[in-house]
Amino acid sequence: MNHIKIYAYNHSPIPFNFRQTIERFFVEEIPMYPFSHSGNYLILKVQKQDMSTWKLISVLAKATELSERDIGYAGLKDKSATTIQYFSIPKNAERLLNKNLTTERVQILERTYHKSPIKVGHLKGNKFSIVLHNIEEKDAKFFNTTAKKMQKEGIPNYYGYQRFGEDSRSYMQGKEIAHSGKRLKGSKEKLLVAAYQSHLYNKWLGERVKLSTIIASNTHEQASKKLGYPLKLISVLAKQKMFFKLFLGDIVTPYPYGKMKYVKDMTFSSALFEQQKISPTGLLCGAKVDRSASDAYYLEEPYDDTELNALKGDRRFAWIWPKEVETKYNPDSKKLTVDFYLPKGSYATTFLEEIGKFSLKEKV
Repeated sequence: MNHIKIYAYNHSPIPFNFRQTIERFFVEEIPMYPFSHSGNYLILKVQKQDMSTWKLISVLAKATELSERDIGYAGLKDKSATTIQYFSIPKNAERLLNKNLTTERVQILERTYHKSPIKVGHLKGNKFSIVLHNIEEKDAKFFNTTAKKMQKEGIPNYYGYQRFGEDSRSYMQGKEIAHSGKRLKGSKEKLLVAAYQSHLYNKWLGERVKLSTIIASNTHEQASKKLGYPLKLISVLAKQKMFFKLFLGDIVTPYPYGKMKYVKDMTFSSALFEQQKISPTGLLCGAKVDRSASDAYYLEEPYDDTELNALKGDRRFAWIWPKEVETKYNPDSKKLTVDFYLPKGSYATTFLEEIGKFSLKEKV
């Protein structure tokens, strides 16, 4: 079953109305690197509305008479949004593109050239601008204060509800496919197994948030009793200034990217974590991925499905810091516009849910 999300912050819920539509949800990709302005690939900065990334790839392929494999893109974006994304196509297909691309839902904002195609993951992050409705002035002020606090202290990097399909249960199909031992057929099966991976990761992250909350909100003795940990360990964990507690054997990565390392000294690593220099990672289990060690693996193991070998596996930042957070409130319409930046792979809805303290998923 879909589990209730465990929030890291303990403020009261903030009521607002969220709907993901082309008028209320804007997202723009921030490329990983500047383009060279010369080379064999045409780079398109494209604005699309009411169209999934897959659909746009097929529209571009049709217009240029290319295979969909020849269309480079950095990440997938939702259909129900106004999105700005980057795509690459071989330069020699530009003439056909000019002649055949006619859809009104797609606007080419800029063109340039680069020496290599865009590949999945080739982006730093995304800028969001989201309009929330029916929010009272006092709640809008509290929203702003809370969002700015999260910019300093960070948030848990849960996968958003979008990852788990319409009924939030696609991970169950993914588990069946993963355990069948067969090779994955096509992108649909891959997505379902990835949803199962993400489900296990979210469960692990929820447990770590819960554990950190127990340490933050109890005396050392109470926390020791509730968690069944030695008092000595609790006092070391409680000294860490960050809410999310690091354990020996956790795998941390320089933030926002760099080479992974194991935590050998909790106090030292926690100081770097507080300075936003490193962040702990959670497991996306698979055939070729580093597992955490020592105490951290004891916490990770219940969410490590060693039968999931159909995907390579990866590690994902467990804690991220929203940036460039700004809010603008209109008291007449009771609308709040929230602008912010998140690193790639992070969900805007996860940030908003951590502030609002309720699920943004519309009831099916």
